[in-house]
Amino acid sequence: MAVIAMALALMAGCASLPYRDPLDIDVAGIEALPGEGMELRLAVKLRIQNPNDSAIDYRGAALQLELNGRRLASGVSDVAGTVPRYGESVVTIPVTVSALDMARQIALLGEGRPDWRYRVEGKLEGGLFGTRRFGDSGTLDLSRQLGAPGER
Repeated sequence: MAVIAMALALMAGCASLPYRDPLDIDVAGIEALPGEGMELRLAVKLRIQNPNDSAIDYRGAALQLELNGRRLASGVSDVAGTVPRYGESVVTIPVTVSALDMARQIALLGEGRPDWRYRVEGKLEGGLFGTRRFGDSGTLDLSRQLGAPGER
């Protein structure tokens, strides 16, 4: 009987959690950082827009970038802050691109792929029920960016 009461209490607690719209995340900028040896270090600036009626407090962030199904860069930061209700903030996360991951992507570039699939995943750490995960994916069409042969 106690188990049933506990299960009902847990379900009622979860049902009372407010629905929150997903965060809108855009890359606002990328800057070079000093690296070690054969790694590339970058500071990725993310613009985070909060389309909800409550502010989001966070104390840590993580980011991972995949290109063509393979990891390209990842990073973490102990940055803390708040994204205001119906507002936005810029968060900077340092990421590392290893020499091996870079070599894999250069090999794919040599294959002459016109389109590159990317996926960005990350999170803003906000405690037990406040962590907000985000992600985006798409395709970069390099033939349009660089111009098709004969169009230059």
